[in-house]
Amino acid sequence: MQELLHSLESLRNETTYAHNTKYGATKQYGVKLGDIRKIANSVRKDNATALLLWNTGIAEAQLLGTLISKPKEFTEDELDNMVQTIHFSQVADWFQAYILKDRTDKLSLYKRWIEYENTWAQRAAWSLLSGFLTRKEYDFDLDKILADISDMLPTAVPEVQWTMNGTLAQIGIHYPTLRQRAINLGENMGLYRDYPVSKGCTSPFAPIWIEEMVKRNAKDS
Repeated sequence: MQELLHSLESLRNETTYAHNTKYGATKQYGVKLGDIRKIANSVRKDNATALLLWNTGIAEAQLLGTLISKPKEFTEDELDNMVQTIHFSQVADWFQAYILKDRTDKLSLYKRWIEYENTWAQRAAWSLLSGFLTRKEYDFDLDKILADISDMLPTAVPEVQWTMNGTLAQIGIHYPTLRQRAINLGENMGLYRDYPVSKGCTSPFAPIWIEEMVKRNAKDS
Protein backbone atom coordinates (compact mmCIF):
# COMPACT_ATOMS: atom_id res chain seq x y z
CA MET A 1 0.00 0.00 0.00
CA GLN A 2 2.84 2.41 0.81
CA GLU A 3 4.30 1.79 -2.63
CA LEU A 4 0.99 2.84 -4.20
CA LEU A 5 0.92 6.01 -2.10
CA HIS A 6 4.47 6.85 -3.17
CA SER A 7 3.50 6.30 -6.81
CA LEU A 8 0.55 8.65 -6.44
CA GLU A 9 2.57 11.30 -4.63
CA SER A 10 5.24 11.23 -7.35
CA LEU A 11 2.62 12.16 -9.97
CA ARG A 12 1.65 15.49 -8.38
CA ASN A 13 0.48 18.05 -10.92
CA GLU A 14 0.25 21.64 -9.74
CA THR A 15 -2.64 22.53 -12.04
CA THR A 16 -4.63 19.54 -10.84
CA TYR A 17 -3.77 20.36 -7.24
CA ALA A 18 -5.06 23.92 -7.65
CA HIS A 19 -8.23 22.69 -9.40
CA ASN A 20 -8.97 20.14 -6.70
CA THR A 21 -8.36 22.71 -3.97
CA LYS A 22 -10.80 25.09 -5.65
CA TYR A 23 -13.48 22.40 -5.58
CA GLY A 24 -12.99 21.41 -1.96
CA ALA A 25 -10.18 18.85 -1.76
CA THR A 26 -8.16 19.29 1.43
CA LYS A 27 -6.11 16.10 1.75
CA GLN A 28 -4.71 15.35 -1.68
CA TYR A 29 -1.62 14.92 -3.86
CA GLY A 30 -2.96 16.62 -6.99
CA VAL A 31 -2.86 13.70 -9.45
CA LYS A 32 -4.61 13.66 -12.81
CA LEU A 33 -7.48 11.18 -13.04
CA GLY A 34 -5.90 9.55 -16.07
CA ASP A 35 -2.72 8.85 -14.11
CA ILE A 36 -4.76 7.26 -11.31
CA ARG A 37 -6.41 5.00 -13.87
CA LYS A 38 -3.01 3.95 -15.22
CA ILE A 39 -1.88 2.88 -11.75
CA ALA A 40 -5.15 1.00 -11.23
CA ASN A 41 -4.59 -0.95 -14.44
CA SER A 42 -1.38 -2.34 -13.02
CA VAL A 43 -2.83 -3.39 -9.65
CA ARG A 44 -4.71 -6.57 -8.82
CA LYS A 45 -8.25 -5.96 -7.58
CA ASP A 46 -8.31 -6.46 -3.83
CA ASN A 47 -10.73 -5.04 -1.29
CA ALA A 48 -8.29 -5.21 1.60
CA THR A 49 -5.88 -2.92 -0.23
CA ALA A 50 -8.73 -0.74 -1.45
CA LEU A 51 -9.89 -0.19 2.13
CA LEU A 52 -6.39 0.59 3.34
CA LEU A 53 -6.10 3.21 0.62
CA TRP A 54 -9.54 4.57 1.46
CA ASN A 55 -8.79 4.90 5.14
CA THR A 56 -5.85 7.23 4.47
CA GLY A 57 -8.40 9.92 3.66
CA ILE A 58 -6.23 11.07 0.74
CA ALA A 59 -8.42 11.90 -2.26
CA GLU A 60 -6.29 10.10 -4.84
CA ALA A 61 -5.89 7.05 -2.62
CA GLN A 62 -9.66 6.84 -2.26
CA LEU A 63 -10.10 7.27 -6.01
CA LEU A 64 -7.60 4.49 -6.65
CA GLY A 65 -9.42 2.37 -4.08
CA THR A 66 -12.66 2.60 -6.06
CA LEU A 67 -10.90 1.31 -9.17
CA ILE A 68 -9.14 -1.68 -7.63
CA SER A 69 -12.05 -2.92 -5.53
CA LYS A 70 -14.58 -5.70 -5.99
CA PRO A 71 -17.71 -3.67 -5.19
CA LYS A 72 -20.13 -6.55 -4.76
CA GLU A 73 -17.96 -8.01 -1.99
CA PHE A 74 -18.10 -5.00 0.34
CA THR A 75 -20.41 -5.35 3.32
CA GLU A 76 -23.00 -2.65 3.99
CA ASP A 77 -21.06 -1.65 7.10
CA GLU A 78 -17.88 -1.22 5.05
CA LEU A 79 -19.77 0.96 2.57
CA ASP A 80 -21.25 2.86 5.50
CA ASN A 81 -17.77 3.75 6.73
CA MET A 82 -16.58 4.59 3.22
CA VAL A 83 -19.39 6.99 2.39
CA GLN A 84 -19.00 8.85 5.69
CA THR A 85 -15.26 9.36 5.15
CA ILE A 86 -15.54 11.02 1.76
CA HIS A 87 -14.28 14.61 1.71
CA PHE A 88 -14.23 15.52 -1.99
CA SER A 89 -16.95 15.51 -4.66
CA GLN A 90 -14.82 13.65 -7.24
CA VAL A 91 -14.45 10.79 -4.77
CA ALA A 92 -18.21 10.86 -4.18
CA ASP A 93 -18.83 10.64 -7.92
CA TRP A 94 -16.49 7.67 -8.38
CA PHE A 95 -17.90 5.98 -5.29
CA GLN A 96 -21.31 6.22 -6.93
CA ALA A 97 -20.14 5.16 -10.39
CA TYR A 98 -17.73 2.36 -9.52
CA ILE A 99 -18.82 1.07 -6.11
CA LEU A 100 -22.59 1.52 -5.86
CA LYS A 101 -23.72 1.24 -9.48
CA ASP A 102 -24.08 -2.55 -9.68
CA ARG A 103 -24.90 -3.27 -6.04
CA THR A 104 -28.16 -5.15 -5.49
CA ASP A 105 -28.73 -3.54 -2.08
CA LYS A 106 -28.97 0.06 -3.27
CA LEU A 107 -32.48 0.49 -1.84
CA SER A 108 -31.31 -0.64 1.59
CA LEU A 109 -28.35 1.74 1.41
CA TYR A 110 -30.62 4.59 0.33
CA LYS A 111 -33.00 4.01 3.23
CA ARG A 112 -30.06 3.97 5.64
CA TRP A 113 -28.21 6.99 4.32
CA ILE A 114 -31.19 9.29 3.76
CA GLU A 115 -31.59 9.32 7.57
CA TYR A 116 -27.96 10.28 8.25
CA GLU A 117 -26.80 13.79 9.01
CA ASN A 118 -23.46 13.12 7.32
CA THR A 119 -23.13 15.29 4.21
CA TRP A 120 -21.70 12.61 1.94
CA ALA A 121 -24.16 9.93 3.01
CA GLN A 122 -26.96 12.39 2.23
CA ARG A 123 -25.42 13.20 -1.14
CA ALA A 124 -25.16 9.50 -2.00
CA ALA A 125 -28.75 8.85 -0.87
CA TRP A 126 -30.17 11.54 -3.13
CA SER A 127 -28.04 10.31 -6.00
CA LEU A 128 -29.37 6.78 -5.50
CA LEU A 129 -32.93 8.14 -5.37
CA SER A 130 -32.37 10.03 -8.60
CA GLY A 131 -31.31 6.78 -10.25
CA PHE A 132 -34.34 4.89 -8.93
CA LEU A 133 -36.69 7.56 -10.28
CA THR A 134 -34.95 7.69 -13.65
CA ARG A 135 -35.36 3.93 -14.03
CA LYS A 136 -38.84 4.05 -12.40
CA GLU A 137 -37.84 1.47 -9.81
CA TYR A 138 -39.87 0.94 -6.64
CA ASP A 139 -42.97 2.83 -5.54
CA PHE A 140 -41.94 6.19 -4.11
CA ASP A 141 -44.27 8.91 -2.84
CA LEU A 142 -43.31 11.56 -5.38
CA ASP A 143 -45.51 14.23 -3.81
CA LYS A 144 -43.65 13.80 -0.53
CA ILE A 145 -40.28 13.84 -2.28
CA LEU A 146 -41.14 17.12 -4.02
CA ALA A 147 -42.34 18.57 -0.72
CA ASP A 148 -39.09 17.49 0.95
CA ILE A 149 -37.05 19.05 -1.85
CA SER A 150 -39.01 22.29 -1.55
CA ASP A 151 -38.31 22.41 2.20
CA MET A 152 -34.72 21.18 2.22
CA LEU A 153 -33.02 22.23 -1.01
CA PRO A 154 -32.67 25.98 -0.34
CA THR A 155 -30.73 25.46 2.90
CA ALA A 156 -28.93 22.16 2.18
CA VAL A 157 -25.14 22.20 1.99
CA PRO A 158 -23.82 22.53 -1.59
CA GLU A 159 -22.68 18.90 -1.80
CA VAL A 160 -26.21 17.68 -1.05
CA GLN A 161 -27.90 20.39 -3.11
CA TRP A 162 -26.21 18.99 -6.22
CA THR A 163 -27.78 15.52 -6.06
CA MET A 164 -31.06 16.73 -4.55
CA ASN A 165 -31.40 19.09 -7.49
CA GLY A 166 -30.68 16.15 -9.78
CA THR A 167 -33.59 14.28 -8.21
CA LEU A 168 -35.86 17.27 -8.85
CA ALA A 169 -34.80 17.32 -12.48
CA GLN A 170 -35.36 13.59 -12.97
CA ILE A 171 -38.90 13.86 -11.60
CA GLY A 172 -39.61 16.64 -14.08
CA ILE A 173 -38.07 14.71 -16.96
CA HIS A 174 -39.64 11.30 -16.37
CA TYR A 175 -43.00 12.04 -14.70
CA PRO A 176 -45.12 14.24 -17.02
CA THR A 177 -47.93 14.84 -14.53
CA LEU A 178 -45.42 16.37 -12.09
CA ARG A 179 -43.32 18.17 -14.70
CA GLN A 180 -44.76 21.64 -14.29
CA ARG A 181 -44.59 21.38 -10.51
CA ALA A 182 -40.91 20.43 -10.71
CA ILE A 183 -40.23 23.30 -13.13
CA ASN A 184 -42.05 25.76 -10.87
CA LEU A 185 -40.04 24.58 -7.85
CA GLY A 186 -36.83 25.09 -9.76
CA GLU A 187 -37.90 28.55 -10.91
CA ASN A 188 -38.94 29.64 -7.43
CA MET A 189 -35.71 28.46 -5.79
CA GLY A 190 -33.45 29.68 -8.60
CA LEU A 191 -30.64 27.27 -7.71
CA TYR A 192 -27.98 27.16 -10.46
CA ARG A 193 -29.86 29.74 -12.54
CA ASP A 194 -26.59 31.50 -13.36
CA TYR A 195 -24.37 28.41 -13.32
CA PRO A 196 -21.63 28.69 -15.99
CA VAL A 197 -22.07 26.00 -18.64
CA SER A 198 -19.66 25.03 -21.40
CA LYS A 199 -20.90 24.98 -24.98
CA GLY A 200 -22.79 21.78 -25.72
CA CYS A 201 -23.51 21.00 -22.04
CA THR A 202 -26.86 21.19 -20.28
CA SER A 203 -27.44 23.65 -17.46
CA PRO A 204 -28.03 22.17 -13.98
CA PHE A 205 -30.77 24.81 -13.48
CA ALA A 206 -33.72 22.42 -13.14
CA PRO A 207 -36.22 24.17 -15.47
CA ILE A 208 -33.70 24.33 -18.32
CA TRP A 209 -32.44 20.81 -17.62
CA ILE A 210 -35.97 19.37 -17.62
CA GLU A 211 -37.12 21.14 -20.77
CA GLU A 212 -33.93 20.29 -22.67
CA MET A 213 -34.08 16.60 -21.80
CA VAL A 214 -37.80 16.34 -22.59
CA LYS A 215 -37.13 17.82 -26.04
CA ARG A 216 -34.18 15.50 -26.56
CA ASN A 217 -36.12 12.42 -25.50
CA ALA A 218 -39.00 13.38 -27.82
CA LYS A 219 -36.60 13.57 -30.77
CA ASP A 220 -35.17 10.16 -29.94
CA SER A 221 -38.55 8.44 -29.56
